[in-house]
Amino acid sequence: MNRIFGSSSSKKPRPTLQDAISSTDTRMASIEVKIKKLDGELARYKEQMSRLRNGPGKNAIQERALRTLKQKRMYEAQLAQLTQQTFNMESAALATENLRNTMATVDAMKQANKELRKQYGKIDVDKIENIHYDMEDLLEQANEIQETLGRSYAVPDEIDEADLQAELDALELDVEEEGPSYLSDLNKAPDFIDEPPVEVSETPEQKEAVKTSA
Repeated sequence: MNRIFGSSSSKKPRPTLQDAISSTDTRMASIEVKIKKLDGELARYKEQMSRLRNGPGKNAIQERALRTLKQKRMYEAQLAQLTQQTFNMESAALATENLRNTMATVDAMKQANKELRKQYGKIDVDKIENIHYDMEDLLEQANEIQETLGRSYAVPDEIDEADLQAELDALELDVEEEGPSYLSDLNKAPDFIDEPPVEVSETPEQKEAVKTSA
């Protein structure tokens, strides 16, 4: 029997708040279309009454206009109620969403707090302070070593600036008196020549040849 007619457990899911909002919006759109149609009828009745004189015909049109106006007022009241209902449901949906986000944030904070406690529980503050002090001592020792290595040996502690300047001036005077030595070595024979070169005088034939060529 359950296979044919189905069991009571196979029920349709209950509509959510968003489903209710969507359904209400559809109803509001339908009512707005009806109100717009009634506005068109009222405009037509108004035009007809403006062209008729007082009498049975005009009175009949007035009766129709009154019924149409009452119907419009009824639809407008329904539209106002549905608008308020939609506003309330949207507010409830927003509050629900905010509450859901808040709960998710709280759960995340709880998890983070648990992880922080777990990690910081492994850290010994006293050990960290001891490491810090050891680093300071090592840095001080390194600075002392650098200062020791940078000391100068066999250098007088006090040097007279005037003596240094006088010695520098004396060196400059010696260089000026000696002059450049490379000019005096131009006529000097190289070291690899055993005998100095012999000057050869020109013969009369060579002199005559020079005059002829000139």
